[in-house]
Amino acid sequence: MTALHDEAGYDRVRVAQWRDGRARMPGLNRRDLLRLTAAGGLALAVTGAAAGTAAAAGPIVKPLPPELFDVYGTNAETRWEAMRGQGYLTPIDRFFVRDHTSTPVLDAATWRLQLFGSGLRGSPTAAAPVELSYRDLRALPSETVTAFVECAGNGRSFFTGQQGQTVSGTAWKLGAVGVARWRGVRLATVLARAGLTRDAVDVLPEGLDPDYVTGGVNLGKVRRPLPVAKALEDVLLAYEMNGQPLPPDHGFPVRLVVPSWAGIASIKWLGRIEVSATPLVSPWNTQYYRLLGPDYPAEGTPVTEQVVKSAFELPWGATLAVGQRQVLRGRSWSGHGRIRRVEVSTDGRTWRPAKPISPALDRGWLQWEFPWRPRTAGEYTLRARATDVTGVRQPDVAPYNTQGYLFGAVVRHPVTVSAS
Repeated sequence: MTALHDEAGYDRVRVAQWRDGRARMPGLNRRDLLRLTAAGGLALAVTGAAAGTAAAAGPIVKPLPPELFDVYGTNAETRWEAMRGQGYLTPIDRFFVRDHTSTPVLDAATWRLQLFGSGLRGSPTAAAPVELSYRDLRALPSETVTAFVECAGNGRSFFTGQQGQTVSGTAWKLGAVGVARWRGVRLATVLARAGLTRDAVDVLPEGLDPDYVTGGVNLGKVRRPLPVAKALEDVLLAYEMNGQPLPPDHGFPVRLVVPSWAGIASIKWLGRIEVSATPLVSPWNTQYYRLLGPDYPAEGTPVTEQVVKSAFELPWGATLAVGQRQVLRGRSWSGHGRIRRVEVSTDGRTWRPAKPISPALDRGWLQWEFPWRPRTAGEYTLRARATDVTGVRQPDVAPYNTQGYLFGAVVRHPVTVSAS
């Protein structure tokens, strides 16, 4: 069994194997993938048709009131002011939606999870897989995890709006993230039940949403491989969210939750898992979700753990009253672990510590508050910066990449202080 746990190390190995013809890409032949690129080998598409800009194929199911969401086609971003006073977890009605195509409406009574591949005893095939029903899954020992899920492009708009750089993809601000309490079954439990062998190296979860088509090529179902080591470590097959069955937009009946890895790894509407004794790749780790640009190698660098971020629970361009005491509230989080410290600046020069008002969880976020009494009317820019347990602090400028992933710089939040 491979010992690869770290996403960056895993990616380096698999991409090299794919380039050398030693890794398979189930569901897509190499010729079709290369039709999307300008050259052979591991040339990667850098176009406006990135995964974050899929054409709408159908509606998001849940209501999207404008006071809670900004909507971008098949994606819906949480407005941060809607999180004020909502407690630690993101309520389901405010949780962001990231769909590559559209939300499928599935029936739990007929849903089956199919497992197959050369990494299982007897090498069951896709035509004759091991199957578990929804009832079978819920009968297995359960586990609960509190963790955030975040789109890799969260904060993308600030590459352009704050740093003056052109990027492709959905123009998220900071609301493509949410923390939930997920309940389900460990993937390790399901793999053991299906007959995992010592020869297995990769698992490839696949969603049941409609096929993703771009550039005239059908890339098939959304899927992204995991090394067996990570699959056995802490990955959850979740069927509940904040104590309720998963809603359709968030993966009903079952989704993957992959703590600390990029959000694309947490496949929604899980339908099939290939377990392989040979290395696997997919378009979602060779073509999309890679850092590309002048400061990166030609094959790009993988999008892995999310960077440190902070957000104010305040409308963009909010109006506040001069001379009145304000309590600025916000949240900070990091893919590297819990937040150690948050600082706030209201003048662009001095930084003062914010007061924590929640636990700082390794896979969640830290809520904080900061008192402020603006003395004069005018335009102000609020800034919040966090430092995580590894010592990483938000920088003033985020490293540029053409698809706008992993924006982690301090965001300049404008407000107006009014005398009236």
